[in-house]
Amino acid sequence: MSHEHDTSRRSFLKVSAGFVAAGATPSTASAQDTGTELNRLQGSRRILLKGGVVLTMDRQLGDFAKADVLIEDGRIREIRPDIAASDAFVVDALNRVITPGFIDTHSHSYQGILRNILSNGRVDPDYNRDIIAKITPAYTVQDAYIGMLATALGMIDMGTTGVVDVSQVNNTPEHSDALIKAMQTSGIRAVFGYSAGAPGPDMKNPQDVTRLKKTYFSSKDQLLTLALGVGPDPRQFQVARDNDVPVVAHLRNTLPQRDDGARLAILQKAGLLKAGDEFIHLLHMPPEPLKLIKDSGCHVSLSTGIEMTMGHGIPAVQNVLDVGLQPSLSSDHAVTLTSDMFSMMRMTGVVQRYGVYQREVNGDKNAPKLLTCRELLEFATINGARTMNADSKVGTLAPGKEADLLVLKADSIDIWPLNNAYGSVVGLMGPSHVEAVFIAGQVKKWRGSLVGVDMPKILANMQEARDGVLKRANFPTNLLG
Repeated sequence: MSHEHDTSRRSFLKVSAGFVAAGATPSTASAQDTGTELNRLQGSRRILLKGGVVLTMDRQLGDFAKADVLIEDGRIREIRPDIAASDAFVVDALNRVITPGFIDTHSHSYQGILRNILSNGRVDPDYNRDIIAKITPAYTVQDAYIGMLATALGMIDMGTTGVVDVSQVNNTPEHSDALIKAMQTSGIRAVFGYSAGAPGPDMKNPQDVTRLKKTYFSSKDQLLTLALGVGPDPRQFQVARDNDVPVVAHLRNTLPQRDDGARLAILQKAGLLKAGDEFIHLLHMPPEPLKLIKDSGCHVSLSTGIEMTMGHGIPAVQNVLDVGLQPSLSSDHAVTLTSDMFSMMRMTGVVQRYGVYQREVNGDKNAPKLLTCRELLEFATINGARTMNADSKVGTLAPGKEADLLVLKADSIDIWPLNNAYGSVVGLMGPSHVEAVFIAGQVKKWRGSLVGVDMPKILANMQEARDGVLKRANFPTNLLG
């Protein structure tokens, strides 16, 4: 390891201490009773959410206009009206909607310190030239940690409890360690899609996946799991197969230098596709490779907002639905658009409905059915859980599953009266309505504030990291431009 990297690692270890302290009160809460209440909640083995509208996303269990959710030892014990649990900490959920936590299945999370830096950018040339080729190589280990932590905490604040991270800043093994440390510190549920970084002698991708798996992912009973973020290349897929980890790969037939549909067929013929692999974007892919993905038991992630905004192409929403695939949703990054899943659901619904309407206007008598708000919420919850290979643990609210869930405020002036629960969540709500967030039964947001986060410290370190990386990259910013 070079002296520069050693110094960077020491700086990272120093700055990473103390951002999140277990048992701390919300950073913005000052009332003593709120702190006492939170301490009792955190110390409770059993938690009872009482009297909420419960959208389980489990079609067998069904939904409830008014019911209770009993959490015990981090798992959902029971869902029904009028649960009696005298030893439980009771949360009044009247006029609240309880849903599974959102899952973002494709995020370049290290870019948390670069939010909206390309307000009007395109993917080509702006993003690839500025973010990937210019700014990413200037990231220190500390920058990677702060950027990842900022994204993870921001996601939790907005109701995202799970994420597939594809951080393309693994410039050195120490950068990878920092990214994982940040996810552990945040408390988010995540797949670490270990990817390449800036080319150089210290980048050990993809072979370092072996060390990472042994060091951080020896147990499956944890919030973090491992995948390999690669392109549609047989040699890289073989590394994933040799290490028994799923693949996360970007595919789009809008790149002139390659035919990703044909490459997918080559991977399938070589026996390198595996159930549980994830494919992102899928723009302009013909039906055959999409059917191949479905038949192989693989999953898909659509970044509808970014794809439309940054010029990737027409989102493949209807294309994947037509072959029977159930997509998940993803933000991609926040250098241009928000990462909140409320926006992802709405944009996906608008794109699909617009396409159907256009076909009807053009005389198509067999136009597809319009997506419903329930289906869009499925994309953001259970479909996301399947894509991150965690649907046995989360994605629906059902007895036995880990309690990754949201308590959404429905009696605010912009929502009330509550006329349709699915429509209100998908069509009207936003991050400001996320009142409480639980991950594996642990409260991460309470009464509208993140729990245990030293907010002034993290904000200051985000700004310091942003200033440093942009200075090293010689990248100008224009606050008012």
